[in-house]
Amino acid sequence: MPYQIISMVLDLVVGVIGGACLLRLYMQQQRIPMSARAGNPIGPFLFAVSDWIVLPLRRVLPGLAILDLASLLAAYVLELAQCSLLWLIQGMPHNYGAVAGLAGVGLLRLAVSGMTAMVFIYALLSWIQSASPVSDLLDRLVAPLLAPIRRYLPLVGGVDLSPLALLLVLQIMGLLIHPLDGAVLMLLA
Repeated sequence: MPYQIISMVLDLVVGVIGGACLLRLYMQQQRIPMSARAGNPIGPFLFAVSDWIVLPLRRVLPGLAILDLASLLAAYVLELAQCSLLWLIQGMPHNYGAVAGLAGVGLLRLAVSGMTAMVFIYALLSWIQSASPVSDLLDRLVAPLLAPIRRYLPLVGGVDLSPLALLLVLQIMGLLIHPLDGAVLMLLA
């Protein structure tokens, strides 16, 4: 019981901070302005949550073209810390390779679940037709992922089913990622 509580709290903390790092990475890759003055309501939150880990890493790890390696590494380090702590709490002998592999799988899982949440909220807001800064931001984040699907999936009765198709693809990716934990443990343990 205490293990599950600690695991749940760590999932929440690492999910929020690591998710903020990954969203920061993706927004910079999409060249979306991060300041509130530019109309980004989420940018100041991302800075407040992730600056403490991203900025020190950025001093030693520069970006690679449009890829913010410091944000990616920050999210991985958070996943690595979570996996290490849970591994130690279970009293298992430390296996650096297995913990590093589990952290990589956790990072993939975090990226897929974060993208799933963005697409789901985007789909909900598209039905409401709100003209808010959040819906504009979500449109800029999700539209590049929907574009390839929209080329092949026509409107059905005037309804865009591409978000549903993308959610299906993301759910399949989540199902494929799920057994990777066991594969990593078998391979590296």
